[in-house]
Amino acid sequence: MSTTQPPFVSSPSAGSGQAADLRSSVETPATGLSTALEANGFRADFPGMVTHDGKPWHYLDTAATAQKPRSVIDAMARALGEDYATVHRGVYTRSAEMTLAYEAARRTVAKFIGGLEDELVFTRGATEAINLVAQTWGRANLEPGDRILLSQAEHHSNIVPWQMVAEEVGAHIDVCPLTDDHRIDLDAAEAMLTERHKLVALGHVSNVTGALLDARRAAALAHKVGAKLLLDGCQSAPHMGVDVATLDCDFYVFSAHKLYGPTGIGALWARKELLAEMRPYQGGGAMIDRVTFSKTTYASGPQRFEAGTPAITEAVAFAAAVDYIAAIGPERIHAHEQQLVAKLRRELGAMNDVRLFGPADSAGIVSFAVGDIHPHDLGTILDESNVAIRAGHHCAQPLMDYLGVPATARASFGLYSTEADVDALLAGIARTRKIFGRG
Repeated sequence: MSTTQPPFVSSPSAGSGQAADLRSSVETPATGLSTALEANGFRADFPGMVTHDGKPWHYLDTAATAQKPRSVIDAMARALGEDYATVHRGVYTRSAEMTLAYEAARRTVAKFIGGLEDELVFTRGATEAINLVAQTWGRANLEPGDRILLSQAEHHSNIVPWQMVAEEVGAHIDVCPLTDDHRIDLDAAEAMLTERHKLVALGHVSNVTGALLDARRAAALAHKVGAKLLLDGCQSAPHMGVDVATLDCDFYVFSAHKLYGPTGIGALWARKELLAEMRPYQGGGAMIDRVTFSKTTYASGPQRFEAGTPAITEAVAFAAAVDYIAAIGPERIHAHEQQLVAKLRRELGAMNDVRLFGPADSAGIVSFAVGDIHPHDLGTILDESNVAIRAGHHCAQPLMDYLGVPATARASFGLYSTEADVDALLAGIARTRKIFGRG
Protein backbone atom coordinates (compact mmCIF):
# COMPACT_ATOMS: atom_id res chain seq x y z
CA MET A 1 0.00 0.00 0.00
CA SER A 2 1.24 3.49 -0.68
CA THR A 3 2.67 5.31 2.28
CA THR A 4 0.63 8.46 1.67
CA GLN A 5 -2.82 7.86 3.09
CA PRO A 6 -5.75 10.18 2.41
CA PRO A 7 -7.08 12.05 5.43
CA PHE A 8 -10.17 9.98 6.07
CA VAL A 9 -11.89 10.48 9.38
CA SER A 10 -10.85 7.71 11.79
CA SER A 11 -13.49 5.12 12.50
CA PRO A 12 -14.03 1.70 14.10
CA SER A 13 -12.07 -1.15 12.61
CA ALA A 14 -13.81 -3.92 10.69
CA GLY A 15 -15.36 -6.54 12.89
CA SER A 16 -16.24 -4.22 15.78
CA GLY A 17 -19.78 -4.04 17.05
CA GLN A 18 -19.88 -0.32 16.30
CA ALA A 19 -18.77 -0.82 12.73
CA ALA A 20 -21.51 -3.37 12.16
CA ASP A 21 -24.25 -0.85 12.91
CA LEU A 22 -23.98 0.06 9.29
CA ARG A 23 -26.42 2.89 8.89
CA SER A 24 -26.10 4.73 12.19
CA SER A 25 -22.31 4.54 12.51
CA VAL A 26 -21.40 5.99 9.10
CA GLU A 27 -18.88 8.78 9.54
CA THR A 28 -18.31 11.50 7.00
CA PRO A 29 -14.95 12.92 5.94
CA ALA A 30 -13.78 16.12 7.58
CA THR A 31 -15.32 19.15 5.93
CA GLY A 32 -13.33 21.10 3.40
CA LEU A 33 -11.36 18.11 2.13
CA SER A 34 -11.32 17.22 -1.54
CA THR A 35 -12.52 13.69 -2.19
CA ALA A 36 -10.15 13.50 -5.16
CA LEU A 37 -7.18 14.33 -2.96
CA GLU A 38 -8.30 11.73 -0.44
CA ALA A 39 -8.23 8.95 -3.01
CA ASN A 40 -5.11 9.97 -4.90
CA GLY A 41 -2.77 8.48 -2.32
CA PHE A 42 -4.29 5.03 -2.90
CA ARG A 43 -5.03 5.30 -6.60
CA ALA A 44 -1.37 4.75 -7.45
CA ASP A 45 -1.60 1.31 -5.81
CA PHE A 46 -3.91 0.14 -8.61
CA PRO A 47 -2.14 -0.42 -11.94
CA GLY A 48 -5.47 -0.92 -13.70
CA MET A 49 -6.57 2.67 -13.14
CA VAL A 50 -4.90 3.96 -16.31
CA THR A 51 -5.58 3.17 -19.96
CA HIS A 52 -3.08 1.32 -22.15
CA ASP A 53 -1.83 4.67 -23.43
CA GLY A 54 -1.30 5.99 -19.92
CA LYS A 55 -4.39 8.20 -19.57
CA PRO A 56 -6.57 8.19 -16.44
CA TRP A 57 -9.34 5.60 -16.59
CA HIS A 58 -12.51 6.70 -14.84
CA TYR A 59 -13.56 3.29 -13.59
CA LEU A 60 -17.06 3.41 -12.11
CA ASP A 61 -17.96 -0.29 -12.18
CA THR A 62 -16.57 -1.48 -8.86
CA ALA A 63 -19.90 -3.09 -7.91
CA ALA A 64 -19.31 -5.54 -10.79
CA THR A 65 -15.67 -6.19 -9.91
CA ALA A 66 -13.03 -4.15 -8.13
CA GLN A 67 -9.61 -3.27 -9.45
CA LYS A 68 -6.69 -4.98 -7.67
CA PRO A 69 -3.96 -3.25 -5.67
CA ARG A 70 -0.35 -4.11 -6.36
CA SER A 71 -0.04 -5.90 -3.01
CA VAL A 72 -2.73 -8.40 -4.06
CA ILE A 73 -1.17 -8.92 -7.48
CA ASP A 74 2.25 -9.46 -5.90
CA ALA A 75 0.88 -11.87 -3.28
CA MET A 76 -0.74 -13.98 -5.98
CA ALA A 77 2.40 -13.91 -8.13
CA ARG A 78 4.53 -15.13 -5.21
CA ALA A 79 2.02 -17.87 -4.41
CA LEU A 80 2.07 -18.97 -8.06
CA GLY A 81 5.86 -18.75 -8.22
CA GLU A 82 8.51 -19.18 -5.58
CA ASP A 83 6.07 -20.21 -2.82
CA TYR A 84 3.93 -22.58 -4.86
CA ALA A 85 3.11 -26.11 -3.69
CA THR A 86 0.02 -28.17 -3.00
CA VAL A 87 -1.70 -28.06 0.39
CA HIS A 88 -2.92 -30.59 2.95
CA ARG A 89 -0.98 -33.42 1.28
CA GLY A 90 2.78 -33.04 1.00
CA VAL A 91 5.17 -33.84 3.83
CA TYR A 92 7.88 -31.63 2.34
CA THR A 93 8.62 -28.19 3.70
CA ARG A 94 7.15 -26.00 0.98
CA SER A 95 3.86 -27.92 0.99
CA ALA A 96 3.65 -27.53 4.76
CA GLU A 97 4.36 -23.82 4.47
CA MET A 98 1.73 -23.37 1.76
CA THR A 99 -0.78 -25.27 3.89
CA LEU A 100 -0.07 -22.88 6.74
CA ALA A 101 -0.53 -19.91 4.37
CA TYR A 102 -3.81 -21.30 3.04
CA GLU A 103 -5.26 -21.85 6.51
CA ALA A 104 -3.92 -18.48 7.66
CA ALA A 105 -5.86 -16.95 4.76
CA ARG A 106 -9.00 -18.62 6.10
CA ARG A 107 -8.40 -17.07 9.53
CA THR A 108 -7.77 -13.65 8.00
CA VAL A 109 -10.92 -13.66 5.88
CA ALA A 110 -13.06 -15.00 8.75
CA LYS A 111 -11.75 -12.38 11.16
CA PHE A 112 -12.52 -9.63 8.64
CA ILE A 113 -16.26 -10.29 9.08
CA GLY A 114 -16.07 -11.12 12.79
CA GLY A 115 -16.11 -14.91 12.35
CA LEU A 116 -13.86 -17.83 13.24
CA GLU A 117 -11.78 -19.95 10.89
CA ASP A 118 -13.80 -23.12 11.52
CA GLU A 119 -16.94 -21.25 10.41
CA LEU A 120 -15.66 -20.18 6.99
CA VAL A 121 -15.74 -22.22 3.79
CA PHE A 122 -13.83 -21.13 0.71
CA THR A 123 -16.02 -21.34 -2.39
CA ARG A 124 -15.69 -20.22 -6.02
CA GLY A 125 -17.68 -17.10 -5.13
CA ALA A 126 -20.88 -15.92 -3.49
CA THR A 127 -22.95 -17.70 -6.14
CA GLU A 128 -21.47 -21.07 -5.24
CA ALA A 129 -21.80 -20.24 -1.55
CA ILE A 130 -25.56 -19.68 -1.89
CA ASN A 131 -25.90 -22.84 -3.96
CA LEU A 132 -23.97 -24.73 -1.28
CA VAL A 133 -26.43 -23.63 1.40
CA ALA A 134 -29.41 -24.41 -0.85
CA GLN A 135 -28.18 -27.88 -1.77
CA THR A 136 -27.03 -28.87 1.72
CA TRP A 137 -28.95 -27.06 4.44
CA GLY A 138 -31.91 -26.41 2.15
CA ARG A 139 -32.41 -29.97 0.95
CA ALA A 140 -32.08 -31.29 4.51
CA ASN A 141 -34.37 -28.80 6.20
CA LEU A 142 -37.02 -27.73 3.69
CA GLU A 143 -40.15 -29.84 3.37
CA PRO A 144 -43.27 -29.70 1.19
CA GLY A 145 -45.29 -26.60 2.11
CA ASP A 146 -42.37 -24.76 3.73
CA ARG A 147 -41.70 -21.19 2.60
CA ILE A 148 -38.67 -19.10 1.67
CA LEU A 149 -38.77 -15.30 1.81
CA LEU A 150 -36.76 -13.33 -0.74
CA SER A 151 -37.10 -9.69 -1.82
CA GLN A 152 -37.89 -7.90 -5.05
CA ALA A 153 -34.34 -6.53 -5.09
CA GLU A 154 -32.38 -9.79 -5.14
CA HIS A 155 -29.57 -10.66 -7.52
CA HIS A 156 -30.27 -13.70 -9.66
CA SER A 157 -27.76 -15.64 -7.57
CA ASN A 158 -30.04 -15.20 -4.56
CA ILE A 159 -33.15 -16.24 -6.49
CA VAL A 160 -32.37 -19.13 -8.83
CA PRO A 161 -30.74 -21.49 -6.28
CA TRP A 162 -33.82 -21.19 -4.06
CA GLN A 163 -36.15 -21.77 -6.99
CA MET A 164 -34.24 -24.94 -7.80
CA VAL A 165 -34.37 -26.36 -4.30
CA ALA A 166 -37.97 -25.22 -3.74
CA GLU A 167 -39.07 -27.05 -6.89
CA GLU A 168 -37.20 -30.14 -5.77
CA VAL A 169 -38.63 -30.32 -2.24
CA GLY A 170 -42.04 -28.71 -2.79
CA ALA A 171 -41.38 -25.46 -0.93
CA HIS A 172 -42.80 -22.06 -1.88
CA ILE A 173 -41.10 -18.70 -2.42
CA ASP A 174 -42.57 -15.41 -1.21
CA VAL A 175 -41.30 -12.05 -2.45
CA CYS A 176 -41.06 -9.07 -0.13
CA PRO A 177 -41.86 -5.71 -1.81
CA LEU A 178 -39.81 -2.53 -1.60
CA THR A 179 -40.46 0.86 -0.06
CA ASP A 180 -40.91 3.99 -2.15
CA ASP A 181 -37.15 4.62 -2.05
CA HIS A 182 -36.44 1.00 -3.07
CA ARG A 183 -35.37 -0.44 0.27
CA ILE A 184 -36.52 -3.91 1.30
CA ASP A 185 -39.79 -3.28 3.14
CA LEU A 186 -39.27 -5.01 6.48
CA ASP A 187 -42.69 -3.92 7.71
CA ALA A 188 -44.15 -5.92 4.83
CA ALA A 189 -41.76 -8.78 5.61
CA GLU A 190 -42.96 -8.87 9.19
CA ALA A 191 -46.56 -9.16 8.01
CA MET A 192 -45.66 -11.91 5.54
CA LEU A 193 -43.57 -14.16 7.77
CA THR A 194 -45.17 -17.23 9.30
CA GLU A 195 -43.97 -20.32 11.10
CA ARG A 196 -43.90 -22.11 7.73
CA HIS A 197 -41.01 -19.88 6.68
CA LYS A 198 -37.74 -21.72 7.20
CA LEU A 199 -35.38 -19.30 5.45
CA VAL A 200 -35.09 -15.59 4.74
CA ALA A 201 -32.44 -14.75 2.11
CA LEU A 202 -31.77 -11.07 1.45
CA GLY A 203 -29.13 -8.83 -0.07
CA HIS A 204 -27.31 -6.81 2.59
CA VAL A 205 -26.77 -4.03 0.05
CA SER A 206 -28.54 -3.97 -3.33
CA ASN A 207 -26.18 -4.26 -6.28
CA VAL A 208 -28.57 -2.05 -8.30
CA THR A 209 -29.69 0.69 -5.93
CA GLY A 210 -27.13 0.51 -3.14
CA ALA A 211 -29.99 0.33 -0.62
CA LEU A 212 -28.80 -0.92 2.76
CA LEU A 213 -30.81 -3.54 4.62
CA ASP A 214 -31.47 -3.20 8.34
CA ALA A 215 -29.93 -6.63 8.78
CA ARG A 216 -30.37 -6.86 12.53
CA ARG A 217 -34.08 -6.22 12.25
CA ALA A 218 -34.30 -8.76 9.43
CA ALA A 219 -32.56 -11.29 11.68
CA ALA A 220 -34.94 -10.59 14.54
CA LEU A 221 -37.97 -11.02 12.27
CA ALA A 222 -36.64 -14.27 10.81
CA HIS A 223 -35.69 -15.76 14.15
CA LYS A 224 -39.04 -14.79 15.68
CA VAL A 225 -40.75 -17.34 13.42
CA GLY A 226 -37.92 -19.87 13.66
CA ALA A 227 -36.39 -19.12 10.24
CA LYS A 228 -32.72 -18.74 9.37
CA LEU A 229 -31.31 -15.59 7.75
CA LEU A 230 -28.85 -15.65 4.85
CA LEU A 231 -27.25 -12.36 3.85
CA ASP A 232 -25.74 -11.75 0.43
CA GLY A 233 -22.79 -9.58 1.45
CA CYS A 234 -21.20 -9.04 -1.96
CA GLN A 235 -21.85 -5.29 -1.85
CA SER A 236 -21.45 -4.76 1.90
CA ALA A 237 -18.20 -6.58 2.75
CA PRO A 238 -16.05 -4.39 0.45
CA HIS A 239 -17.47 -1.09 1.59
CA MET A 240 -18.21 -1.08 5.32
CA GLY A 241 -17.43 -2.84 8.56
CA VAL A 242 -19.23 -6.17 8.97
CA ASP A 243 -19.59 -8.23 12.12
CA VAL A 244 -21.66 -11.36 11.58
CA ALA A 245 -22.22 -11.80 15.32
CA THR A 246 -23.70 -8.32 15.68
CA LEU A 247 -25.75 -8.72 12.51
CA ASP A 248 -27.06 -11.98 14.03
CA CYS A 249 -27.34 -13.69 10.64
CA ASP A 250 -27.01 -17.45 10.18
CA PHE A 251 -25.26 -17.45 6.80
CA TYR A 252 -23.20 -14.71 5.15
CA VAL A 253 -21.71 -14.94 1.65
CA PHE A 254 -19.35 -12.70 -0.31
CA SER A 255 -16.88 -12.75 -3.21
CA ALA A 256 -13.20 -11.81 -3.26
CA HIS A 257 -13.19 -10.06 -6.62
CA LYS A 258 -15.59 -7.38 -5.42
CA LEU A 259 -13.33 -6.85 -2.41
CA TYR A 260 -10.20 -5.94 -4.42
CA GLY A 261 -9.15 -9.60 -4.54
CA PRO A 262 -8.95 -12.25 -7.29
CA THR A 263 -11.77 -13.88 -9.21
CA GLY A 264 -12.64 -17.53 -8.69
CA ILE A 265 -12.91 -17.47 -4.92
CA GLY A 266 -15.39 -16.35 -2.30
CA ALA A 267 -16.56 -17.40 1.11
CA LEU A 268 -19.48 -18.80 3.04
CA TRP A 269 -19.65 -18.02 6.73
CA ALA A 270 -22.11 -20.14 8.69
CA ARG A 271 -22.84 -20.65 12.35
CA LYS A 272 -20.67 -23.50 13.58
CA GLU A 273 -23.60 -25.64 14.68
CA LEU A 274 -25.28 -25.27 11.29
CA LEU A 275 -22.10 -26.10 9.41
CA ALA A 276 -21.64 -29.21 11.54
CA GLU A 277 -25.10 -30.48 10.55
CA MET A 278 -24.71 -29.84 6.81
CA ARG A 279 -23.70 -32.77 4.62
CA PRO A 280 -21.35 -32.08 1.69
CA TYR A 281 -22.83 -32.05 -1.80
CA GLN A 282 -19.54 -32.54 -3.64
CA GLY A 283 -17.26 -35.51 -3.06
CA GLY A 284 -13.58 -36.03 -3.74
CA GLY A 285 -10.18 -35.59 -2.23
CA ALA A 286 -9.43 -33.39 0.79
CA MET A 287 -13.00 -33.45 2.14
CA ILE A 288 -12.79 -36.98 3.53
CA ASP A 289 -11.77 -38.61 6.77
CA ARG A 290 -11.75 -42.25 5.61
CA VAL A 291 -12.86 -43.84 2.32
CA THR A 292 -13.77 -47.49 1.80
CA PHE A 293 -16.07 -49.03 -0.79
CA SER A 294 -18.56 -49.81 1.96
CA LYS A 295 -18.57 -46.39 3.67
CA THR A 296 -16.99 -42.94 3.58
CA THR A 297 -16.67 -40.57 6.51
CA TYR A 298 -16.09 -36.87 5.98
CA ALA A 299 -13.70 -34.32 7.35
CA SER A 300 -14.97 -31.98 10.02
CA GLY A 301 -15.55 -28.27 9.71
CA PRO A 302 -15.15 -26.27 6.50
CA GLN A 303 -12.90 -28.86 4.87
CA ARG A 304 -15.83 -31.19 4.20
CA PHE A 305 -17.15 -28.62 1.71
CA GLU A 306 -13.86 -28.06 -0.13
CA ALA A 307 -13.54 -31.13 -2.35
CA GLY A 308 -10.46 -31.42 -4.52
CA THR A 309 -7.40 -29.21 -4.75
CA PRO A 310 -8.54 -25.81 -3.50
CA ALA A 311 -7.94 -22.36 -4.97
CA ILE A 312 -4.61 -22.04 -3.17
CA THR A 313 -3.16 -18.96 -4.79
CA GLU A 314 -6.54 -17.24 -4.87
CA ALA A 315 -6.97 -17.77 -1.12
CA VAL A 316 -3.58 -16.21 -0.42
CA ALA A 317 -4.47 -13.23 -2.61
CA PHE A 318 -7.92 -13.02 -0.98
CA ALA A 319 -6.22 -12.61 2.39
CA ALA A 320 -3.89 -9.97 0.95
CA ALA A 321 -6.93 -8.00 -0.24
CA VAL A 322 -8.53 -8.26 3.19
CA ASP A 323 -5.30 -7.05 4.81
CA TYR A 324 -5.21 -4.10 2.43
CA ILE A 325 -8.78 -3.06 3.17
CA ALA A 326 -8.48 -3.68 6.91
CA ALA A 327 -5.41 -1.45 7.09
CA ILE A 328 -7.36 1.43 5.57
CA GLY A 329 -10.59 0.75 7.47
CA PRO A 330 -13.85 -0.28 5.77
CA GLU A 331 -15.84 2.48 7.47
CA ARG A 332 -13.36 5.06 6.24
CA ILE A 333 -13.82 3.73 2.72
CA HIS A 334 -17.60 3.88 3.16
CA ALA A 335 -17.44 7.52 4.29
CA HIS A 336 -15.32 8.39 1.26
CA GLU A 337 -17.72 6.67 -1.12
CA GLN A 338 -20.72 8.31 0.54
CA GLN A 339 -19.30 11.72 -0.28
CA LEU A 340 -19.01 10.75 -3.94
CA VAL A 341 -22.55 9.31 -3.95
CA ALA A 342 -23.90 12.55 -2.49
CA LYS A 343 -22.13 14.66 -5.13
CA LEU A 344 -23.30 12.53 -8.04
CA ARG A 345 -26.89 12.28 -6.83
CA ARG A 346 -26.99 16.03 -6.25
CA GLU A 347 -25.76 16.79 -9.76
CA LEU A 348 -27.98 14.20 -11.44
CA GLY A 349 -30.98 15.30 -9.39
CA ALA A 350 -30.65 18.78 -10.85
CA MET A 351 -31.26 17.38 -14.35
CA ASN A 352 -34.97 17.31 -15.10
CA ASP A 353 -34.74 14.33 -17.45
CA VAL A 354 -32.81 12.05 -15.06
CA ARG A 355 -34.53 9.42 -12.93
CA LEU A 356 -32.64 8.28 -9.85
CA PHE A 357 -33.21 4.88 -8.27
CA GLY A 358 -32.65 3.89 -4.68
CA PRO A 359 -32.31 5.88 -1.47
CA ALA A 360 -30.26 9.04 -1.02
CA ASP A 361 -27.83 7.25 1.30
CA SER A 362 -27.12 4.39 -1.11
CA ALA A 363 -23.89 2.58 -0.34
CA GLY A 364 -21.38 3.36 -3.07
CA ILE A 365 -23.84 2.83 -5.94
CA VAL A 366 -25.91 5.26 -8.03
CA SER A 367 -28.35 3.82 -10.60
CA PHE A 368 -30.11 6.20 -12.95
CA ALA A 369 -31.77 6.68 -16.33
CA VAL A 370 -31.28 9.70 -18.61
CA GLY A 371 -34.56 10.44 -20.34
CA ASP A 372 -35.24 7.99 -23.17
CA ILE A 373 -31.53 7.38 -23.85
CA HIS A 374 -30.87 3.66 -23.49
CA PRO A 375 -28.22 2.92 -20.85
CA HIS A 376 -26.24 0.89 -23.40
CA ASP A 377 -25.98 3.95 -25.66
CA LEU A 378 -24.92 6.08 -22.72
CA GLY A 379 -22.31 3.54 -21.67
CA THR A 380 -20.89 3.30 -25.18
CA ILE A 381 -20.51 7.06 -25.54
CA LEU A 382 -19.00 7.37 -22.06
CA ASP A 383 -16.42 4.75 -22.98
CA GLU A 384 -15.14 7.07 -25.71
CA SER A 385 -14.11 9.42 -22.89
CA ASN A 386 -12.52 6.66 -20.79
CA VAL A 387 -15.49 6.53 -18.41
CA ALA A 388 -16.59 2.99 -17.51
CA ILE A 389 -20.06 2.39 -16.06
CA ARG A 390 -22.35 -0.63 -16.01
CA ALA A 391 -25.40 -0.57 -18.27
CA GLY A 392 -27.98 -3.34 -18.19
CA HIS A 393 -30.20 -5.30 -15.82
CA HIS A 394 -27.34 -6.05 -13.41
CA CYS A 395 -28.44 -9.68 -12.97
CA ALA A 396 -31.60 -8.37 -11.33
CA GLN A 397 -34.32 -8.71 -13.95
CA PRO A 398 -37.20 -8.95 -11.43
CA LEU A 399 -36.08 -5.61 -9.99
CA MET A 400 -35.99 -4.05 -13.46
CA ASP A 401 -39.56 -5.25 -13.99
CA TYR A 402 -40.52 -3.72 -10.63
CA LEU A 403 -38.90 -0.40 -11.56
CA GLY A 404 -40.55 -0.46 -14.98
CA VAL A 405 -37.34 -0.13 -16.98
CA PRO A 406 -35.43 -2.59 -19.19
CA ALA A 407 -32.09 -1.48 -17.75
CA THR A 408 -30.36 1.23 -15.76
CA ALA A 409 -27.04 3.00 -15.94
CA ARG A 410 -25.01 2.34 -12.80
CA ALA A 411 -22.01 4.18 -11.42
CA SER A 412 -20.34 2.41 -8.53
CA PHE A 413 -17.41 3.62 -6.47
CA GLY A 414 -14.36 2.15 -4.81
CA LEU A 415 -11.69 3.45 -2.50
CA TYR A 416 -9.73 4.68 -5.56
CA SER A 417 -12.64 6.73 -6.95
CA THR A 418 -12.30 10.50 -7.04
CA GLU A 419 -14.29 13.64 -7.72
CA ALA A 420 -12.55 13.73 -11.10
CA ASP A 421 -14.31 10.46 -11.95
CA VAL A 422 -17.67 12.00 -11.07
CA ASP A 423 -16.86 15.10 -13.12
CA ALA A 424 -15.86 12.97 -16.10
CA LEU A 425 -19.12 11.03 -15.85
CA LEU A 426 -21.18 14.22 -15.70
CA ALA A 427 -19.32 15.66 -18.68
CA GLY A 428 -19.96 12.45 -20.59
CA ILE A 429 -23.67 12.57 -19.77
CA ALA A 430 -23.83 16.16 -20.99
CA ARG A 431 -22.12 15.11 -24.24
CA THR A 432 -24.52 12.19 -24.66
CA ARG A 433 -27.57 14.39 -24.14
CA LYS A 434 -26.22 16.79 -26.76
CA ILE A 435 -25.64 13.95 -29.24
CA PHE A 436 -29.24 12.82 -28.76
CA GLY A 437 -30.56 16.38 -28.93
CA ARG A 438 -31.58 16.40 -25.26
CA GLY A 439 -29.20 19.07 -24.02
